[in-house]
Amino acid sequence: MARRHFKLFDAHLHIIDRCFPLVANNGYLPDAFTAADYLARMAGYTLAGGAVVSGSFQAFDQQYLVAALRQLGPTFVGVTQLPATVTDAELLDLDRVGVRAVRFNLKRGGSEEVGQLDRMARRVYDLVGWHVELYVDSRELAGLAATLAALPAVSIDHLGLARDGFGALLRLAEQGVRVKATGFGRVDFDVRTALRELDAANPEALLFGTDLPSTRAPRPYADDDFTLVVDTLGEERARQVFYDNAARFYAGPARSSTISP
Repeated sequence: MARRHFKLFDAHLHIIDRCFPLVANNGYLPDAFTAADYLARMAGYTLAGGAVVSGSFQAFDQQYLVAALRQLGPTFVGVTQLPATVTDAELLDLDRVGVRAVRFNLKRGGSEEVGQLDRMARRVYDLVGWHVELYVDSRELAGLAATLAALPAVSIDHLGLARDGFGALLRLAEQGVRVKATGFGRVDFDVRTALRELDAANPEALLFGTDLPSTRAPRPYADDDFTLVVDTLGEERARQVFYDNAARFYAGPARSSTISP
């Protein structure tokens, strides 16, 4: 299949530049994967933008993210990690350079505590139109479901990771929560079935991403993952999952954006 046939907004990627601080997470530090490395890896795609996501090993550092967004260009946005003490002025500055979401990493840490989730999610949405992103095992969703369903804009990484709890993820998708079709090598269930069920639950829910460079994944991203989406959902639905859903979601509410469906 010709990947260039489909326009892609890569909804989940990491840039790891050792010119900026890294914090060991459970003893782990990733290899470098620069903006140039990412663009070289994606040369066979019609890349129309993407979301650079802060990892646990980047903690609250914003320097790397600002530099990465500058290097990748205006169709790329940032998903950052922030302490609850962040000021309004800092949020506005980050918004101006292209940050569009704040991440809570419940799986590996490095982010603010989940007790701040509701307050921070509402604050960033009201002030700068951002959503909140969660890296969370779906087995933990039952205890968070009421909070997440009531928030204005939410996404969940890597299809929720686990078969147990997938029903809770599916119900959240029905209520408007977005789900990243990413990290296929991280999950413990059949990806094709999950994609079909989530797409049927909410055609706007799925956002495809490469998860490059797939740090700590049992299996890293492969081009066949892209093909699997087309084979599972068909070309028309795949186009929405590859581009349209993410372009709308990352543009945020009533935002004039260079990302346009």
